[in-house]
Amino acid sequence: MLESIIGTQITLSVFAVCIAVSIVLGLGTAFLCMFKNRYTQSFVITLAIIPPVVQVVIMLVNGNIGAGVAVAGAFSLVRFRSAPGTAREIGMIFLAMAIGLATGMGYVVLAVLFFLVMAVLVLCLSALGFGRGNEQERDLKITIPENLDYEGLFDDLFQQYTSSVRLERVKTTNMGTLYELTYRVVLYSEQVPKEFLDLIRCRNGNLSIICGRVASQEAL
Repeated sequence: MLESIIGTQITLSVFAVCIAVSIVLGLGTAFLCMFKNRYTQSFVITLAIIPPVVQVVIMLVNGNIGAGVAVAGAFSLVRFRSAPGTAREIGMIFLAMAIGLATGMGYVVLAVLFFLVMAVLVLCLSALGFGRGNEQERDLKITIPENLDYEGLFDDLFQQYTSSVRLERVKTTNMGTLYELTYRVVLYSEQVPKEFLDLIRCRNGNLSIICGRVASQEAL
């Protein structure tokens, strides 16, 4: 059942079955990447075509060492210039390549089973929120004048509106006339209370305040 359908030669019917499975699983991988995740059209289209492209390359090599070396040399000349991808995007690329390798060697049933297992795993982990950080955690950046002592300046406000707070960094800005304080805070609620920001503004002279989600907490 898990044996390769490719014999000594690649027939038209075998190629049709392999390419059909590659296209379907490639589309499935693209939909899997789109599930509860930010994406671009170009990336999901690329994910959809990776399995059939890899499959054809593997079929062309088909045990020929010389052809394999030539293909590797040709692909080494390609340079990709794009924005860095997320860990999930990289994982989906590897999934699409693995599917293409399996179908290219004729293991279509194995490719289908592998995709189904990985799809169930990704969907379950996403639904359970596996690895997701604290939703109330925020990065808080407060700018204060240089004549203010930041030690204990906002302690009473933090005690009222946050469950934990940690001063991450102190930075001078504007030729040393201002301090930029970076805190990691955990709020009592998911929404940032307006009263909390208003009270901070009263103490920092209405200078800049930035409160946003922690950058590393993107949903998987």
